[in-house]
Amino acid sequence: MRINWRIILVVIAIILVSGTIFYSQYVAGKIATEERKYVTVWAEAQRTILNTPDTASLNLATFISFENKEIPILETNEKDSITGNYLNLDSNFVQADPGYLQYKLSEFRRYNDKPIILVIKDSPYTANHYYYGQSKLLKEVKLYPLIQLVIVALFIAIAIMAVQSHYRGAENQLWASMARETAHQLGTPVSSLEGWLEILKQKKENEAIIPEITKDVNRLLLITDRFGKIGSQPKLEPGNPYEQIEQMITYMKKRSGAQVQFEFYPATLPVNPLLSAPLFDWVIENLIKNALDAMEGKGTIRIESHITSEGLMIDVTDTGKGIQSTHLNKVFKPGFTTKKRGWGLGLPLSKRIMEEYHNGKLFVKWSEAGKGTCFRLILPLPAKA
Repeated sequence: MRINWRIILVVIAIILVSGTIFYSQYVAGKIATEERKYVTVWAEAQRTILNTPDTASLNLATFISFENKEIPILETNEKDSITGNYLNLDSNFVQADPGYLQYKLSEFRRYNDKPIILVIKDSPYTANHYYYGQSKLLKEVKLYPLIQLVIVALFIAIAIMAVQSHYRGAENQLWASMARETAHQLGTPVSSLEGWLEILKQKKENEAIIPEITKDVNRLLLITDRFGKIGSQPKLEPGNPYEQIEQMITYMKKRSGAQVQFEFYPATLPVNPLLSAPLFDWVIENLIKNALDAMEGKGTIRIESHITSEGLMIDVTDTGKGIQSTHLNKVFKPGFTTKKRGWGLGLPLSKRIMEEYHNGKLFVKWSEAGKGTCFRLILPLPAKA
């Protein structure tokens, strides 16, 4: 059974953050309870300061009153009108903004709409209401889970990027090793075929078959060259993609049925993007083969290009069966195929060739069941001098 480390990391993060949130809420609740008790004691100290003639009690009440340096408190009268008395609020804001105290009162009411009531007289009824807000400590305790969530999210993101980087490195090494081994295995028999071809050329009775055998040998040489370029940075040279597309269409026409129609509409302006000709041919060939398989021997393959600010756009459209929406995000994954035969390597290789070697793009522009599919290639164009 394959372990999905990303899911495990996410689960661990959820457990950590959830536990921290629950615990911080528990601690915040205890702090809030203690702070209300403290504000109640502070309010009683105010009553003592107003009413007691006892010096010792007055000193104690004054000490309690001045000891509060954290909890912001705002006083209103029995009609809940602001008296102008407050504690632990910025006096500069109070003086600069006439509505500041009213704003803080609304904030404190949202936090706790039950003020501490200090009755001064019963008749006529006179009382002070004390609304209070959260202390700095309580705000920090509530903010802590959010900070931890950000830290854990960054940790997961870094871990995932590291895993993906390692995976991409291993995948690239696998591609390169497979390609080199394929080129190596093809090299010896192809060289042998070239030798036998030269022997066949020496006899006149073989003149009729020599051209076809030569084409097949050249084809094998091209395939060997393609695989040899995978895994190393190919040399890019200015090329004519229109000519290469036309040559590939001519080649594929002979290998498709009479019921398959090819249409090619090159852009009106000539372009010379940097290309690795063998690899670019391979991409076009893979897309045409993919279209032929989708059409099952009958339909139209339309290739058209145009120039935009992004570069040269090349759309390869077929009238085949289309790609199911559930498969759209899998078509470029190695090994994925809906064919009865095939290894599912053509499209992943093509995407790799376009993006890593040509700094371009390859993606599914659109696909609709029963109507066909359009693949888009983007080739960057050299900057004009």
